[in-house]
Amino acid sequence: MEVVAVIAQKGGTGKTTLAVNLAVAAELDGRAAAIIDLDPQATASSWGDRRQAASPVVLSAQPARLESMLAGARQGGADLLLIDTPPHAERAALAAAKAASLVLVPCRPAIFDLETVATTIDLVSYAGTPALSVLNAVPWRGARGDQAAAVIADLGLPVCPNVLCQRVAFEHASARALGVQEHEPRGKAAAETQLVYTFVSNTLNL
Repeated sequence: MEVVAVIAQKGGTGKTTLAVNLAVAAELDGRAAAIIDLDPQATASSWGDRRQAASPVVLSAQPARLESMLAGARQGGADLLLIDTPPHAERAALAAAKAASLVLVPCRPAIFDLETVATTIDLVSYAGTPALSVLNAVPWRGARGDQAAAVIADLGLPVCPNVLCQRVAFEHASARALGVQEHEPRGKAAAETQLVYTFVSNTLNL
């Protein structure tokens, strides 16, 4: 089982959006996926509660319960486990990073998001887990995505070459407790999600 922790010290970067859509992409790829929601706001858990499909399984947990939840997921046959972490919570983020094979750091191409990336990098570096930034809510026109990628790369964090653009399909899919690939299979958001999932899968050698 591969474990991916989705971490960003700033709120609103798209952690839950990334986690649930990668989990759905894995399921559509024939892999058993699960999500552990460490965020007290329980956004991923709420998504899972509203979801009609039985998978991916979404479990709410406290950081102290993470190890036992991971063991349960392994015994349950999960191929990919995503850990959705809260912002401004170093203990939860560090526990997730230490448990993970890979850390994904979602970031919007905005100055406030970029300013907090260095803090997240420090935390992940302490855990010693490979990490990768995924740009989220990128305007589909203009150079802001490329500019943000350059800033993050200069900080020493590799950047996924595929981005998730700012598309209303993500909001509509979330409202229906779906992934964008289920909501609008032939849409641009679905295609972008598939590219990110493929890159992450190849990175993990899934």
